Amino acid sequence: MILDLPFILETRRNHALEHATLHMLSRTHKGRMAGHSNPTGFFLLGDFSTLEVWSAATEALERLRGGESGLAIHAGCGTNLATTVLLSATLAWSVLRGAKSTLTKILLVPLAVAFAVVGVLLSRPLGTWLQKNVTTEALMGHMQIVDIIPVRKGVHRVITQ
Repeated sequence: MILDLPFILETRRNHALEHATLHMLSRTHKGRMAGHSNPTGFFLLGDFSTLEVWSAATEALERLRGGESGLAIHAGCGTNLATTVLLSATLAWSVLRGAKSTLTKILLVPLAVAFAVVGVLLSRPLGTWLQKNVTTEALMGHMQIVDIIPVRKGVHRVITQ
């Protein structure tokens, strides 16, 4: 399966570890935080010390290995945002696409908005499903945290293998 190709699987595992690490950090940090994953690790953005990132990432990896797969899912994930935007825009567009005149389009706007709202409501469970089944992989395999490097103020690079 394509999701199990090494390059993709490593990214999905790092994405899960990124989310789990953010869950650990959010217990003590209430400010803005974000992450971005790739096959060799992930970046964390937020006001954390390197020691805090080491502690959180290590605990996150242990807890994922211990079966806490729910830590791989994060409400603030870009998957949720992309799902919401694409689904709501597609549903709204589907209402307006066949209208020939400007007047017809204007009259259809309330229906398009209603369809967009339905898209937003449907996107919540869909985004979670996509994270669980496509964009993250909670089974860590033999993944290890190799290093954590402060890139600049507010940015850390977590390197895995």
